Amino acid sequence: MPSILPQLVVNGLIAGSIYALAACGFALVYYVLKFQYFSHGAIISTAAYMSFLFLNLMGLNYVLAGILAIIVSLIAVLLSNWLVYRPMRKRKATPTTTLIASIVLLIFTSSLLLALFGSSTKTLALSNKNVTFDWGIFTITAIQISILILTLVLFFLLWLVMKKTRLGKAMRAIADNKDVAQIVGINPEKIYSYTFIISAVLGGVSGILIGLEQNLYPRMGVMIIIKGFIGSVIGGLGSVPGSIIGGLFIGLIENIGVWFLPTGYKDVISFSIMLLFLIFRPQGILGVKMRDDS
Repeated sequence: MPSILPQLVVNGLIAGSIYALAACGFALVYYVLKFQYFSHGAIISTAAYMSFLFLNLMGLNYVLAGILAIIVSLIAVLLSNWLVYRPMRKRKATPTTTLIASIVLLIFTSSLLLALFGSSTKTLALSNKNVTFDWGIFTITAIQISILILTLVLFFLLWLVMKKTRLGKAMRAIADNKDVAQIVGINPEKIYSYTFIISAVLGGVSGILIGLEQNLYPRMGVMIIIKGFIGSVIGGLGSVPGSIIGGLFIGLIENIGVWFLPTGYKDVISFSIMLLFLIFRPQGILGVKMRDDS
């Protein structure tokens, strides 16, 4: 029985990497724009289905198919910002109203994908060319290795952008105090657009990786963004590094949990963990406890 543990850990790291990508895209928008960005799940599913369109149906090279899928995701994000979120910001919509709009966009996209591609599950053509490596105590595929490497590279690039560039400093300034940031010459709308673009790249890559590792179905973005949200809550809502830790934590806990429970309990495990954090540590792993002014 103990020999199963290394394989469960590997599986947990793979799932956690995907959850972490979804979580940090969600957390980045929440950090800068201060609303819960559930339509990030729509970008994830759009990228997955666009990669299916370009790779399977049009027969393009897998690199070109991935790039085009991310470009479509970028266009979808910018359109949603310009047509939905920007007008709502101008009207000073409440976070609750913006949250509802985000959920509506997620459901609308899922329904659109269902109408365009049907309800049957899809598999990316590249998945059939996967190679498995046996390391004795665990096995891992070439695609899974690629997922781990690519997510590490993206996390490092995101850290560079946030900590070492003028854009990152501007994003942090807007997140801390929008009015003061405007006084020193930072354009909030420009920074918001860049934030959505970065989140779209993270979501687009996440969607493609999910398509390579799992089957595609129209409502896949709903469950992935829920897991991303859980990762953000556990890591610290609004903390991008925390969301990465939270996503990895959920992936590991879910997969190690099936050592003791049936695989159908994975969702129960993740929701139970989130509930425990909300009760005993609502600020999350890296979140800061807010001062009580009452």
